[in-house]
Amino acid sequence: MRPIYLPPWRIDVHREPGVPRLVPDAVLARAVAAALAAGGAAGPASLALTLTDDRALAGLNARHMGKTGPTDVLSFPLLPPEAFAHPARRPLSSTSPEPPVFHLPPGARQSLGDVVVSVERAVEQAEGGRGGQTGDVRWSPADELLLLATHGTLHVCGWEHAEPADEVAMRALEQELLAGVGR
Repeated sequence: MRPIYLPPWRIDVHREPGVPRLVPDAVLARAVAAALAAGGAAGPASLALTLTDDRALAGLNARHMGKTGPTDVLSFPLLPPEAFAHPARRPLSSTSPEPPVFHLPPGARQSLGDVVVSVERAVEQAEGGRGGQTGDVRWSPADELLLLATHGTLHVCGWEHAEPADEVAMRALEQELLAGVGR
């Protein structure tokens, strides 16, 4: 694991053995940090990004999502969506309880969760012209990997795309963030 500090964030990048190095860790960390900021995450905080293969994602997908086969990215948030402030967030109703407040010791860093990406799936989707989360984008495997890391991070921050309006907002934000990631 390689911790990369981009204040107020620490991004812990872990590459499983044998996983291709499509994008430098520092570039991945910048993409994740930008998504954390856009997603309304409060700092200081950390997020773990694991780069692995289809086999690992298939196991996680079965265990945590009840689905068969690999997927491209899974997110495991540790905080409720209400802990993040961003414009797409619908206001809590007057009957909704306030989100819990966790007080950490001085200098401690809140862990926001984990994002796990199948680099194998990113390569396959990009090379097959099935990238871009919409399944119709043809671009490099590196671009697909950056998108998946960004997408997973936004999910950690409470962003969803089940409703059409939410999907449009999330896709637009992803494209804006990816345009700002320098290599």
